[in-house]
Parts: sequence; structure tokens; C-alpha cells
Amino acid sequence: MRRLRFSLVRRAGRRDGQSPPPTSGPAGRFEYPSAEGIARPSSRVRLKKALAAVSCLGLLLAGFGCGEEGVSSGATVNAYVAAPLCAEAERELAREGGKAGDVRVRVVCLDEAESGGRLDLAATGANARRVTEDSTSIAYLEASDSRATRFAKPIVEEAGIAWLEASSGSTAMRRLLSAIAESDTTSLRDSVRENLDQP
Repeated sequence: MRRLRFSLVRRAGRRDGQSPPPTSGPAGRFEYPSAEGIARPSSRVRLKKALAAVSCLGLLLAGFGCGEEGVSSGATVNAYVAAPLCAEAERELAREGGKAGDVRVRVVCLDEAESGGRLDLAATGANARRVTEDSTSIAYLEASDSRATRFAKPIVEEAGIAWLEASSGSTAMRRLLSAIAESDTTSLRDSVRENLDQP
């Protein structure tokens, strides 16, 4: 008679990521579970975790708290300004010392979205995405007669960022600095948006 050989398998709790022990099948054969039954972290999950860690680090370096909306004293926020208003906005900010209260403000000039009397939808969309993807953005300053407003404003406001229209860069910047100075820094972005929405 053919002798069957079995090896002893220690029954112990397996760690995450380890394969389960083989099981005994017909005729004394050991059967291993298929790869489909073993849960492994996907590359997409690992990528999401890595991006979250980088985003958190960026918030900390900028002075924003990770997991909260508070802004520390001396933190810097970015004001994105449409090309036609940018030069005046920069001069107005320089006259005010580059800050509003304890918060430093930096102007980021956006690419021109209108050329030859025609609106460049690709540039308009890229500008809006650039604002929403920056964790330190505080507002989008646009010319009051800009045709880009129709397309960019919904994207920016959906992200909870203030939208400010004015006839000149200096006027827009003065309003923004005033709104920042009067805002609650424990929730600066929301507070600035609410202040600018007031008539």
C-alpha cells in the first residue's frame, strides 16, 4: 500500500499580506489557494497614499494645518490674478507691504485667456484648475468684463475659493487684503469668501 506523507502545519494567525497555509485535499495532496483570493494592495492605492502624504507635507510647509483649515501667523497664501489685472494687483500689494494682518500674500499671475478678441477655452480651464489644485490659494481675481467668468467661475467656486471681479487690479487687491485682514484665520478661506460676498 502506498504510504501517504503529510507535513505538520502550524496553525497560527497570518499577518496581512501573507498567503494562507495550504489545505489538505484528496489523496493527501496539499492544495494552495489561488492568487485571486489573496488581497494585495493595488498600485492605485499605494499612489493615493503617497499623494496624500505629499499634500499633507505641502500644507504643513505652507503654514496650513493638515486636517484643519487654520492658518498660522506668518503663513503665505496665493492670490491668483487674471493677466489684465496682474500688474496693478502686484503694485497695490507691494504698497501694502505684501501682507494683510499677519498673513503674507503672494500674487500669482495667470496666463492670458483671451487673444485677438477670442476666448481660449483651454487656457481658461487650465487657469481655473491651477487655482483649485493649490492648497494655499485664497482667491481668483478677474476683470469684471471678462468672458472667461462664465466658464472659470463655477469651477473655482465649487472648490470653495473666493471669486472676485473688479475693473482694476488695484481695486481687486485692496478688497482682497481687506477681506483677509477682517477674516477669522481658523477658517481663512471660508471667511474670506464670506466677506467678499457681502455687498
